[in-house]
Amino acid sequence: MATLVLDNGAYTAKIGYSQEKVSVIPNCQFRSKTSRLKTFTANQLDEIKDPSGLFYILPFQKGYLVNWDVQRKVWDHLFGKEMFKVEFVDTSVIITEPYFNFSSIQESMNEILFEEYQFQSALRINAGSLSAHHYFHSKPSELCCLVVDSGFSFTHIAPYCRSRKMKEGIRRINVGGKLLTNHLKEIISYRQLHVMDETHVINQVKEDVCYVSQQFYKDMEVAQMKGEENSVMKDYVLPDFSSIKKGFCKPLEEMIFSGKYKTGEQILRLVNERFAVPEMLFHPSDIGIQEMGIPEAIVDSIQSLPEDMQPHFYQNIVLTGGNTLFPGFRERMEAELRSLAPAHLPVSVLLPTNPISYSWEGGKLLAHSPDYDEIVVTREDYEENGHCICEEKFDI
Repeated sequence: MATLVLDNGAYTAKIGYSQEKVSVIPNCQFRSKTSRLKTFTANQLDEIKDPSGLFYILPFQKGYLVNWDVQRKVWDHLFGKEMFKVEFVDTSVIITEPYFNFSSIQESMNEILFEEYQFQSALRINAGSLSAHHYFHSKPSELCCLVVDSGFSFTHIAPYCRSRKMKEGIRRINVGGKLLTNHLKEIISYRQLHVMDETHVINQVKEDVCYVSQQFYKDMEVAQMKGEENSVMKDYVLPDFSSIKKGFCKPLEEMIFSGKYKTGEQILRLVNERFAVPEMLFHPSDIGIQEMGIPEAIVDSIQSLPEDMQPHFYQNIVLTGGNTLFPGFRERMEAELRSLAPAHLPVSVLLPTNPISYSWEGGKLLAHSPDYDEIVVTREDYEENGHCICEEKFDI
């Protein structure tokens, strides 16, 4: 029996059989400006000739799966003959969903997995639980870990002890990659160039040039300097989708500090935006979101737990999700936590080599674990007992 692991994120779906490698695929549909009528699904993104003004149709809103029609189309594409050629009657599926997911969404998910696709068995689980499973597998001597998952819609902080999640310590911050990209779009549109329709392009800009500042005010001062002293300034060449397919940063030796470029490329000059945008993860109040930043929320989460466990959590913090890939993210997180945590406790923050597929790898390990068959719900179970058997077995 094959096991398909699907970490169904709001931005990308991480999918693959438990014997194979992971594929990271956009979990949405697209429409392009040029061919308004045609809809592209998931990894058909590469077929779009002109991705300017690309229109996203997302199955998730505010982190929850609400648009089932789009999700079905994406799944049909992923499970179909072009991609994973799933033989449903002979396949078990591990699929992720957010913490404290609404029960109506859970019911719809059961129905689609068991009644429409007719998977042989299914396990619905939080992505953070898979990450924790991965962490405990790689460090068998540890009993506790704190999973920080900073994704597209929001950031979750979840403590695990002996691979059980401790619900009283789970925190959610409503800041994720989508907010950062939208904020960068607004700043650029206000300062230089109207890019409010260019989500795809500006998301690429964010990934290419943004970083987390170690000393915010010091970098702010550098960003105001003139000419070559300003080490923060970067010139980003925007794609025109004919000769330049993908945007890139101008190398330092080609940068012109005063005057115009002769080359006719479209240039974005980015200065303090580079670090002011990711700063929102640490201080959401900067843009009027009245919530804690991630380091504060981590401390708040740990302090809500039994006192004798707290030292173990500070030493086993694992970062997952796309936002953790900003250069300097881990170092800043460790420094901030060091200043907030009790002085006698050591603090250690781990950034895995691939934080985006970390929980998928955890699912892959779980699929091969000896007690896997005991935690899934089979189709027979579901047909006999309906939704309630899933409620009993899956701890969401």
